[in-house]
Amino acid sequence: MFRAAEESSVSDPGWVDDVLLGGPATDVCLRLPEPVRRDALRRLVADAQARLTAAGLRPGGAVALRLPPSLSYVVNLLATWRGGGQAVLLDHRLTDYEVDAALRRLGPQVVVTPAHVGGGALRVFADVTEELSGYCDRPAGSGHAVVQLSSGSTGPSKVIGRTAADLVAEVRRYTLIDGVARPGERIILLPSMVHVLGLVGGLLYGLHARVELVPPQRLSGDAVLAAIAAQDTPATVLGVPFHIGLLASTRPPTPLPQFTRMTTGGELVPAAVARAFQDRHGVPLGNMYGMTEVGVIGTDLHGRHRPAVAPAPGVEVREVAGELWVSCPESPYVGLSDPTRWSDGWLRTRDAGVVDPGTGLVTVRGRLDSQVSVGGLKVDLTEVEATVTALPGVSAAVVVYDGGIAAYVQTDGTLTEGDLDELLTERLAGYKRPRVLRLLSQLPRTTTGKLVRSTEALRAATS
Repeated sequence: MFRAAEESSVSDPGWVDDVLLGGPATDVCLRLPEPVRRDALRRLVADAQARLTAAGLRPGGAVALRLPPSLSYVVNLLATWRGGGQAVLLDHRLTDYEVDAALRRLGPQVVVTPAHVGGGALRVFADVTEELSGYCDRPAGSGHAVVQLSSGSTGPSKVIGRTAADLVAEVRRYTLIDGVARPGERIILLPSMVHVLGLVGGLLYGLHARVELVPPQRLSGDAVLAAIAAQDTPATVLGVPFHIGLLASTRPPTPLPQFTRMTTGGELVPAAVARAFQDRHGVPLGNMYGMTEVGVIGTDLHGRHRPAVAPAPGVEVREVAGELWVSCPESPYVGLSDPTRWSDGWLRTRDAGVVDPGTGLVTVRGRLDSQVSVGGLKVDLTEVEATVTALPGVSAAVVVYDGGIAAYVQTDGTLTEGDLDELLTERLAGYKRPRVLRLLSQLPRTTTGKLVRSTEALRAATS
């Protein structure tokens, strides 16, 4: 039963028990691969809450979590909220320099880091023993329940906060979306719970809706299929486009009637990749559009409207001069709010797109900064990138403007720069064609799996 969203705050921790930890004691909420029942999770959270208090957490303070995806991460996150604290989520892959800068800025009372990590690099959920240390003795700088750093695919990360009321409201929105996993079903969880898709769409929704969360043993196509096959209950795979590629190239050894659909967030899925996945597995490939600042914005979980999505329940999307704006009652940014990003209840997404006036469906066209002028002619880099990505032998591509159009291309090893140039000559007008082509075995990605679009990072990757 939901507590009224407006009553929830960082200092009112009752929402954790009401929304997330309730339910029958014997229900399995996590499978790692051993089942974790709700009564066991409640005991673990209570024990962690006592340790955080002993380490210096006070209601209204903050805890920085620098943990890989693990039972320890889940327990300490819920314990922080249950103790009336703000959770600062730091991706465990950040450098010490990045972490130190975040800690100085946000000033948590307690920092939780791994004292020991077992399992190996490709484990989706690690076996972690945590270490708690006091950091400072001041309250959190804002009333947000969670503070995250944006993925920074096109530039520096932003510090984004969301209140408990906002998290509760988003979990409620998930329960109304057609196609989400239902009680008694499973979510095969691939994205990191440090970021919004894995955090809210996976962990928080799963706990609230009594959907079992099952991270596969390893990040491989075979391991994901094995996790689906391990039980008879229906399973939805939640991931990002990178994970679709894994599954599109993996053939199941036996039919998997439990596999009901895959849902992806993040960047747009190339049409060729979507077709390869559906040809291989014969299940719907759903799409979600969202942002760290507001969570889920639109969905098409049955794959009926690709590339368009329908606004999520309670979310309003506008098209203003070719840009998508989304309703957002308060600024999501910690510290000074940039009026060019948020004002008067609206967040400017910086995404180009259209809203169909008849159906309300939203189509994302790419980033606004993808429009460039070449010889006085407008070129949409998103169009060029889609053309490159659709070529046979291309796994992924990033197209940027760096004094001219430059394409950084990840291939399967069968193409040369000459091959690519010849193929693009057939498909793109001369002024649209990349003047620079760079082939890489692996394009750089952010910690959430998004392709990095920084020209400096792309140049560095080629060297």
